[in-house]
Amino acid sequence: MPSTHTGASPEPCVLVIFGASGDLTHRKLVPALYELELAGQLPEGLCVLGVSRTEYSDEKWRENLTPWAKKHAREFDDASWRKFAGRIHYLSADAAQADAYPVLIKRIAELGREHGISHADQTLSESSPWAQMPNVLFYLSVSPRLVAPIVQRIGDAGLVYQGQRWCALDGSAMPWQRLIMEKPIGSDLRTADELIRAVGRVFEEESVYRIDHYLGKELVRNILVMRFANTMFEPLWNNQYVDHIQVSAAETVGVGKRAGNYYDGVGAMRDMIQSHLLQVLALVAMEPPVSHTPHGIRREKVKLLEAARPIDPDRAHDDAVLGYYTASGDETDGDGGLGYRELEGVDHDRRTETFASMCLHFDNWRWAGVPFYVRTGKKMARKLTEVVVQFKHPPAQIFRDAEPFASGGTTPANRVIINIAPDEGISMRFEAKVPGHSFDIKSVKADFDFKTYFDSETPESYGPLLLDALRGDQTNFMHRDEVLGTWRIIEPFIKSEQLRRRIQDYKPGSWGPAQSDDMLALDGRKWHNPAPQETR
Repeated sequence: MPSTHTGASPEPCVLVIFGASGDLTHRKLVPALYELELAGQLPEGLCVLGVSRTEYSDEKWRENLTPWAKKHAREFDDASWRKFAGRIHYLSADAAQADAYPVLIKRIAELGREHGISHADQTLSESSPWAQMPNVLFYLSVSPRLVAPIVQRIGDAGLVYQGQRWCALDGSAMPWQRLIMEKPIGSDLRTADELIRAVGRVFEEESVYRIDHYLGKELVRNILVMRFANTMFEPLWNNQYVDHIQVSAAETVGVGKRAGNYYDGVGAMRDMIQSHLLQVLALVAMEPPVSHTPHGIRREKVKLLEAARPIDPDRAHDDAVLGYYTASGDETDGDGGLGYRELEGVDHDRRTETFASMCLHFDNWRWAGVPFYVRTGKKMARKLTEVVVQFKHPPAQIFRDAEPFASGGTTPANRVIINIAPDEGISMRFEAKVPGHSFDIKSVKADFDFKTYFDSETPESYGPLLLDALRGDQTNFMHRDEVLGTWRIIEPFIKSEQLRRRIQDYKPGSWGPAQSDDMLALDGRKWHNPAPQETR
């Protein structure tokens, strides 16, 4: 079944969250669903079934979720929460074990009838689990090692009725089943391919929603509108006019308690660049799609990723820099003032990076010769996620008698900055004449502040993505070829022993190792490093 167009209405279903007692459900999923309910965007009849090994009754789990909804939802009202909580249910079960599924199937059918969303299909035998079943959206909020076993159990239990949507004898729609997967999808190209194949043996690609919460961020979703709804940008968005592009995601916090049990086996490249930042880069650099459809947009992103210039692992250190932060001495910084390598559970021999920067090239007609610089890091100078499109200088300088040119100086080239977080907006830098009788030139900025202009807080990213999945809209979810394409790009970097041996330390509160600045300086360029008080 092809994905529904973006204007489709969300359909009611039973949202089954595996790993429901975990942090993601408490901090993100339930608050996001509650916000959608307050906004009147959830379909009537939708209900939630949390599945986890922790023992809870429905009431106990609702009580457990209440303080999290109060803390993380933008609004909270006791009466509306109690009404919404009545649609939240719980099943204590181990989803990796086959004996959990007869009970799960029965509970899904019961909730479908209770909330009025079952599909009574007379073309199926009464013994079929789908004879009285609702639409089901499975959400895997579980450890990566449990994803393949749980998907296999779902398939073995007959919970996925592939091809079901239009196969009723009377032509009516059958209930659908969709799967939302969290990252990481594999730890390298081989394991990602294995996981994609394991999921594909149970679910069709059209039913798989690989979620990257960056694709739910308002300014990321706005990139295509900025590029393709405005004639002023797209004609200049190519190697004739663009000098280089930067994609940065900097955090001021450290790794903290996740160091030994998660981060040390992952690192900055896998955690941030492979998924989040390469997805942002693909939206910035892709060709115009034929239409604003999931297939059209994802096809162009795949084509862009396939155009990435191959990297020789033995020379990866020429195009990338890795780093780890040292001690801050501040015991209140979340790491107890320790450096990354001093945190409990960190293995020095792994040389895991908390900072990574790299230079990529895409060998196609639009971007040939234009470098793309990508970086991310912990304990950086400021919290910042942005895209910088740096344009070339004019080919001739006719204002050579004006300041600052007359005294031997220059002006910066034009640039566009897409600020994804925390100060959502877009700014442009261009040159203007300074008021007065003399003819002097100075750089000025034009700022579009998203929150101020629309007088609205941007929604948390999980809400829009959950709504898309209920609509059957895969536009902002990753196709399997996108996942494999991003792994192919970073594989040489994560496999390069020479690069890892050259890992550098850097001071907390800095912009990373000096070698990262040197990488750009060799090309006569520099990172955009705004001061803490500077907005864009």
